[in-house]
Amino acid sequence: MRVVDIIVKKRDKGELTLEEIEFFIKGFISGDVADYQASAFAMAVLLNDMTPRETTDLTLAMAHSGQMLDLSDVVDLAVDKHSSGGVGDKTSIAVLPIVAACGLPVGKMSGRGLGFSGGTLDKLESIPGYRVDLTTGEFKNQLKEKGIVLTGQSLDLAPADGKLYALRDVTGTVQSIPLIASSIMCKKLAAGAQAILLDVKTGNGAFMETLDEARVLANLMVDIGKLAGREVVALLSDMNQPLGYAVGNSLEVIEAVETLKGGGPDDFREHCLHVSAHLLVLGKRARELFEARTLAEKAIADGSAFEKLRVLVDAQGGDVSFVEDTSKFPRAQNVEVVESPRNGYLAEIQARSVGEASVTLGAGRAKKSDSVDHAVGFVIHHKVGDQVQKGEPLFTIHANDQAHLDEVRGVVLAAHVFSDSPTERLPLFYE
Repeated sequence: MRVVDIIVKKRDKGELTLEEIEFFIKGFISGDVADYQASAFAMAVLLNDMTPRETTDLTLAMAHSGQMLDLSDVVDLAVDKHSSGGVGDKTSIAVLPIVAACGLPVGKMSGRGLGFSGGTLDKLESIPGYRVDLTTGEFKNQLKEKGIVLTGQSLDLAPADGKLYALRDVTGTVQSIPLIASSIMCKKLAAGAQAILLDVKTGNGAFMETLDEARVLANLMVDIGKLAGREVVALLSDMNQPLGYAVGNSLEVIEAVETLKGGGPDDFREHCLHVSAHLLVLGKRARELFEARTLAEKAIADGSAFEKLRVLVDAQGGDVSFVEDTSKFPRAQNVEVVESPRNGYLAEIQARSVGEASVTLGAGRAKKSDSVDHAVGFVIHHKVGDQVQKGEPLFTIHANDQAHLDEVRGVVLAAHVFSDSPTERLPLFYE
């Protein structure tokens, strides 16, 4: 069996066998398959798709490329959540403390930014000292002792995905549904979760731009989970505008902290409560969503959710004083408020344009080796459906480079589309 033959077969729209997929993944891990060959394979998959059977085989091959974590000796039921990626999506930083405060242990391995979407790890690293490189042993011990873990993907868990994930970001192959589904689910299977909640984004700021695409991805991941003997629920949520107001690493952490303290944007708070409720039902801490939501609201109101965030940050070496007093986060050198050029109603706030502009500022990566500037980003002051007056603050740019600030100002202004007549607000969830 030759690697090039597998690439050619997929290039020519052939269906790969289990043996071919396993051979390719094993070779990728051992170094026998070069990065450029894996990139060619990813592009062939993007262009020619995979069958559900191929996608499941790829998922399991990547899951078994390293250690398969067993959490049954640590918790009675291991739950996990995953978002398929969006702009301003800092949900995990708020949701995990909420559900942990409700007595549901939750351990999550997150990723870095992909394309125009921010990564949870990049956001957490804006907290000085916060470790995202816990070993498997540390992961299990912290889950048992603290009931909450939020770290990066362990090198010995699904290492094939870790390597492929980094290549996809810089080779234009992020949007492939089989690659997204297999990447998400292999980590969930390898990390030992028995129940999984998937937050699948749809809209111009998501990798799945249409509801139909998002539904295909959600169904595929639910099917993969069922085939692997796991309970999986997928929510389809809106990403036609940024979630919350903040876009950028430390700005988003601050917003998540404010939400756990009882504040934060209405849409982000509501999103977090809905996701938390589903997790609590999946984790058998509540029988139905109304009861679960009441528990989640109480955890915010009585301060126990914020206390769980403190426990998380402290356990992973972070400086807790930054979440206690968010004014300690470093601020960008240049902060500019851009005012609305006209009266009207906001018909669109194109999330993808905002996300791409944040990468220009340095909040994300244009190439694999790029570092991230934690202080830069945007605060978008309005939502679709809002009535805005001329001269009112529309968005605020946080930049450390004046040239970059000048470059993104017009882009984000153009992302705000006005209407003379009232426009409907966007739903948070579709189904």
